[in-house]
Amino acid sequence: MFHSKADWLNTLKPNFKVLPLKDRLLCGIGALIGLGLSSLISWLALGDLNAWYIAPMGASSVLLFAVPASPLAQPWNMVIGNSIAALIGVTCAMFIPNLTEAFSIAVALAIILMMTTDSLHPPSGAVAITAVLGGDAVHQLGYSFLLYPVLLNSVLLMLIAIIYNRLLGKQYPQRPQVNTRTTDPTPTQKVSIQPADIQQVLEQQSQLLDISEYDLQKIILEAQQLASRRGSQFSCRDIMSQHVISLRAEDDIQSALEKFKQVNLMSLPVVSDLDRLVGNLALYDVVEWFKRAADPKASWENHVYQIMNPKVVTVQPEQPIEDLVPYFVERSFNYIPVVEQKRLVGIISRADMIAALFQQLNARQQHTE
Repeated sequence: MFHSKADWLNTLKPNFKVLPLKDRLLCGIGALIGLGLSSLISWLALGDLNAWYIAPMGASSVLLFAVPASPLAQPWNMVIGNSIAALIGVTCAMFIPNLTEAFSIAVALAIILMMTTDSLHPPSGAVAITAVLGGDAVHQLGYSFLLYPVLLNSVLLMLIAIIYNRLLGKQYPQRPQVNTRTTDPTPTQKVSIQPADIQQVLEQQSQLLDISEYDLQKIILEAQQLASRRGSQFSCRDIMSQHVISLRAEDDIQSALEKFKQVNLMSLPVVSDLDRLVGNLALYDVVEWFKRAADPKASWENHVYQIMNPKVVTVQPEQPIEDLVPYFVERSFNYIPVVEQKRLVGIISRADMIAALFQQLNARQQHTE
């Protein structure tokens, strides 16, 4: 039984995460930019044509900018789904005189074909209706309606969404799987829940879920890490090496290569004054520098800071070591710098992690005996 009206109303609400205000504003700004630019380009391309933009693109923008991780928002769904709906809508408008019957049949057929081609895109239903009820301006276009405005609008909005989401650091389009190196399960999945397990469960579902298998895999992996963290015994400070071999940002690249030879490592952290971590230099960066050394355009590159990667994954001293597992296991890191107030205070290697995890395993075995 419901204890109050609030409880009853909560049953009507989706179990959906409410984003912070900043993220909500960015989603709205993305839709504003996407619709504004795509409509402007469409107008410049089509001139005075009355049907140079269609309302369903507003619904598409909700998916592309607010929930770009949704399977329904992927480029294939956006372009193919809208194209199928436009094709069916125009055909029904031509051969079915009764408008109600025409748009009803158009939407029904569009749903069936979109689900058959794995291109389901909810706003496409409105595209089919627009093809039927769009008036003389749309009807005069005939099958050209599929090319413009539908295909033109869809491609333009999709390209803007890709650029905008990438600028915000969002992965769009979604990657097909967690393991980017091979089609095999990741090392963590091999000893826990595998993609095949998720697929088997999803096949037993009689309804579509608005979440990709990739996202399910990612959520499960992160949940497993949180669960294992509860039994953590070590922090990063406990196992890090405080004597860190590093490069200076102003170092000469040739001298950096000599240090690589001495320490026999594939990459080294780069620090500035006061040991502030500013980047990472991999041996292959130096190799690439040698390859383009003969290019006059690259003659100005003489120092480490000019060829290093300024984006570095770091951890804090008090973080549990379980936080590092995805980087060593899933992404094959050789080491991870430990920073405190932006200063490099230590480093944790793969060997450090293996030793710590082995110690934890032994401790748990002794506890259960």
